[in-house]
Amino acid sequence: MAVTLGDVARHAGVSLATASRALNGSARSVTEELSTRVRASARALGYLPNAPAQALARSTGTTVGVLLHDVADPYFGGIARGVGDAAARAGLLTLVTSTDGDPRRELEAIRMLHAHRARAIVLAGSAYGDVDVVQRLDEALAAYQAQGGRVVAISDHGPLYDTVHVHNREGAASLAHSLVQLGHRRFAVITGPQRMRVAGDRLDGVLEALHETGLELPEGMLQRAEFTREGGRAAMARILEAAGGNGAPRPTAVLALSDICAAGALAELRARGVSVPGEVSVAGFDDIPLATDLAPALSTVRLPLTAMGESAVRLALRESGPEAQQAEAFAEVVLRDSTAAPATG
Repeated sequence: MAVTLGDVARHAGVSLATASRALNGSARSVTEELSTRVRASARALGYLPNAPAQALARSTGTTVGVLLHDVADPYFGGIARGVGDAAARAGLLTLVTSTDGDPRRELEAIRMLHAHRARAIVLAGSAYGDVDVVQRLDEALAAYQAQGGRVVAISDHGPLYDTVHVHNREGAASLAHSLVQLGHRRFAVITGPQRMRVAGDRLDGVLEALHETGLELPEGMLQRAEFTREGGRAAMARILEAAGGNGAPRPTAVLALSDICAAGALAELRARGVSVPGEVSVAGFDDIPLATDLAPALSTVRLPLTAMGESAVRLALRESGPEAQQAEAFAEVVLRDSTAAPATG
């Protein structure tokens, strides 16, 4: 039979309320002598404290919730690893929830974490573009913060939250400039769905860089897709079909603004017998571990994924202040075997 709090109270010779305050860390004071006696009784009897009860007593829990779009995506895996490592060092448990990019599921997860008195919520997925969706999420997060919860966003979710600012726009612009410097002038771009703000930031960076060099994307050379391997492969097929259908020359460089998308694009080019980088250069974004295992190894924009997760936890555990704080996550272009100067002739 499991040992109860009442058993501990009787063993220590104190009231049930005193035993609860001593073990659950209530703000109501218990003398050191009584607290030591209760903890000793708990150890002697093998009592395991109830985590929700501790959370209610402290008005804060020992859990850090991480909301991400796809637990199978290595981009989010890297962030979750960083959150988990930093949380463990602080004696906290990490709870990862995959929302599939569905704001309704994200809202449900926020409310669940609020009900369980999570210590902090890390928003690892992209913010949404729909104003009504953003308002509903902000209201739920405001209610959570009003009861002492901490919220940290990875990428821009607005001025209300501590933020790990990811240099998505700057990294995408640098990638485009790097391919232009290799000699490319005919580009195609695979970006994410319009509902994702991160996809828009990365696309804006590419378009700004191309505009600065007097380049534009021809019709059909900008394709939107889910940030998945399947999405990238289907988008690559549409690009090749658009180039063949309108008589325009095939692009010499394809920028897939997610490494997972780029993996799909490589698969489609390989299936069609198109040489990479001999005929078409391909680059991604994120520098997930898979990038170096692809054939050819993928040029990309490196983000410090694990460090981003660790920074989020540091912000969540900092002493609260009147203004939101920010940590930086800089982007770095990494050119590998999947990109080269375009063929001449």
